[in-house]
Amino acid sequence: MNKLTTIIVLLVGDYIGWGQFNRSHDSAAFTNQNDTVLSDAFNERLNGVQAEGNGTVIKVLSDDNEGSRHQRFILKLQSGQTLLIAHNIDLAPRVSNLKEGDAVAFNGEYEWNSKGGVIHWTHHDPNGYHEAGWLKHNGQIYQ
Repeated sequence: MNKLTTIIVLLVGDYIGWGQFNRSHDSAAFTNQNDTVLSDAFNERLNGVQAEGNGTVIKVLSDDNEGSRHQRFILKLQSGQTLLIAHNIDLAPRVSNLKEGDAVAFNGEYEWNSKGGVIHWTHHDPNGYHEAGWLKHNGQIYQ
């Protein structure tokens, strides 16, 4: 897939995702579209892609306390792709009572890595320069 096609796919995915913010994240069509955007970002080794989706927690990791503190966990998407979620807990509340098997929806910035990618910027930007991200767990939004 060439870069222009990838950009168009990502923009369409972002547009579709934006309209889904307040809707249920259980829709199969929603999941498949966003999984495709994330799969394309992984295959193209893209960075800095605003992405939205949902998955199941397969591992809760220890916090990263180097620099800004981040709550970390691994999600598995319906497609099978895994993502490390790095949620800044200096800027947003910690996702409470998170455990393996939980469903989590997300909106954040995708960064490529060989294991599936990382989602970060799952919080507001106190300076107002970056698009705000979020996590949704058990009906509560964390940003």
